[in-house]
Amino acid sequence: MSDDLDWTPVRALARRIREGEHLTLTNDVRGLLERTASEVGISQTDAAPALAGVETAEALLLECAKRIKEGSDRLMDALYRAKRYRLAGDFDNARQEMRDVLAVEVVPHYREIAESQLEDMADEP
Repeated sequence: MSDDLDWTPVRALARRIREGEHLTLTNDVRGLLERTASEVGISQTDAAPALAGVETAEALLLECAKRIKEGSDRLMDALYRAKRYRLAGDFDNARQEMRDVLAVEVVPHYREIAESQLEDMADEP
């Protein structure tokens, strides 16, 4: 999954919407939103009705962008803190950082990274 992720168009489109541009709901934009919604943990059942109108599609777009940004920030912060704990020999707190991410993260890609990090630390004291 992670090899196929390209959230640059979503981020750029969301930035334009936040700056006041109105969304043009083309088939390409619908496809982008459908694909991105599933990539950020929004079910097709929830995303489909949002694609029926411009206002709801804009809200979906902004929610997708929010999940991408907040999840990335949360994961990067936790990875940084976990590394500091690991370097200090505090593996319990390093593992807890990843558990804390997993307790709230909804973006599958970010969850996979946190799970992988936690697995890598399983053999550490």
